[in-house]
Amino acid sequence: QVQLVESGGGLAQAGGSLRLSCAASGRAFSGTRFYMGWFRQAPGKEREFVAVTERSSGYADYADSVKGRFTISRDNAKNTVNLQMNNLKPEDTAVYYCAADGTIIRSSVRTASAYDYWGQGTQVTVSS
Repeated sequence: QVQLVESGGGLAQAGGSLRLSCAASGRAFSGTRFYMGWFRQAPGKEREFVAVTERSSGYADYADSVKGRFTISRDNAKNTVNLQMNNLKPEDTAVYYCAADGTIIRSSVRTASAYDYWGQGTQVTVSS
């Protein structure tokens, strides 16, 4: 089992910045292809992919809507992944969820149902 605990989030004005962190614990992460990423879900909408990174290769992928504004980073020693969100927009308002999986294939990293482990979510609200 993997436990994911998110921190950060909160309220920001449009154009501002926030930083999310996710700490993973519970099992060894020495294997390859361990992906950790972020999804978000706004009221009345489906959960959507935001960004993902892979532990060993440094691979990273972003949704087009956040590319150039958000940066995902990881600290393998601490088993954490961070999401730096700059130039926030009101449409970024959502609950942000950390996700992780050690068996996912790269072609599925943008698919929420492919992940076995999820955090509890943290609210991000951007005011105009």
